[in-house]
Amino acid sequence: MPYIHNRITLFRAECGISRKELAEAVGVNPQTIGYLERGDYNPSLELGMRIAAYFDVRVELMFSFEPFESVAAVLRRTGE
Repeated sequence: MPYIHNRITLFRAECGISRKELAEAVGVNPQTIGYLERGDYNPSLELGMRIAAYFDVRVELMFSFEPFESVAAVLRRTGE
């Protein structure tokens, strides 16, 4: 099964919410959010869509088969 990269930690930090708060909002155990963030678990399509909807973003902004560019790299590039 391919590894699915995600930005859950980044979006949680930006919104100032805990794993527990996100878990309650999308109907899973807080451990599941931790597993997802660490890459120990790939979400079901339904869960991926619920997480993206919670943050009001498209699924492809939250999940990808390819690694996301780091925030530092984006900031360096936009600061040029």
